[in-house]
Amino acid sequence: MKFIETLINGLSMGSTYAMIALGYTMVYGIAKMLNFAHGDIIMVGGYMIFVTMAATGNPILGLLAAVIFCAALGVTIEKVAYKPLRGASPLAVLITAIGVSYLLQSIAQIIFGTAPKMVNIADLGNLSFAGITVPVYTLVTLGCSMVIMIILSLFVKFTRTGRAMIAVSEDKGAAQLMGINVNKIIMITFAIGSVLAAFAGLFMLMKSPSLTNTLGAMPGIKAFTAAVIGGIGSIPGAMLGGLLMGVVEAISLTIPEIAPYTDAIEFITLIIILLVRPTGILGKKRREKV
Repeated sequence: MKFIETLINGLSMGSTYAMIALGYTMVYGIAKMLNFAHGDIIMVGGYMIFVTMAATGNPILGLLAAVIFCAALGVTIEKVAYKPLRGASPLAVLITAIGVSYLLQSIAQIIFGTAPKMVNIADLGNLSFAGITVPVYTLVTLGCSMVIMIILSLFVKFTRTGRAMIAVSEDKGAAQLMGINVNKIIMITFAIGSVLAAFAGLFMLMKSPSLTNTLGAMPGIKAFTAAVIGGIGSIPGAMLGGLLMGVVEAISLTIPEIAPYTDAIEFITLIIILLVRPTGILGKKRREKV
């Protein structure tokens, strides 16, 4: 019974990592860049929930405000920081992304200070069935995350915009020749990734109500690791990698001897998988044009 509880908790945390990883993998798959500021969008969403709940006391309005603000922020970052570097070297884009990350953290620290803010979303209690006891927020996180990821998968596969995203990810030049507005598709991708980050911020605050300007730093790194494990650029891979990371973390935390080394174990898992499959579990080898 204890193992089942651990597994459910791991899948819940993993689904949150998967939502963040989807932002990384979509941006990389379409814009061919690593947006290391993505984790800090989670923090921005958390603060929007905090501010809105302080004014209204309604977590639904808080989530709505976070979704709208994060989507607008993601689009703004893409236009101001990344679009001018579209033809620049990958190193320049990477350094810019790290700079944007620290900029967002610093602005949050200036506005809200260094002291943690407590965000009490709701006390949902525990649910017991068949001798298994799990927090309700765990089931809510897992269920909502799965629904969101299924909707995203259907959107990419069956809508015109989603198919345009696939076309841009395969060959940006050919997609442009076919009449696809590449800049618009990249903008939409950043908006979707930022919306997912806002949801991830809500789920993280449901688990731990303490909010600081570094809320998204470590989850962002772990989600990027999950994206690489699953195969960077692969949406199903990001989901699989996130769930795997969450389960590994949950199991490690239940074993006292290795609990202090949980983060190290997760990154060792990444190394082992890449040694066996360098492209990730569901990643595909791409031929580079010369």
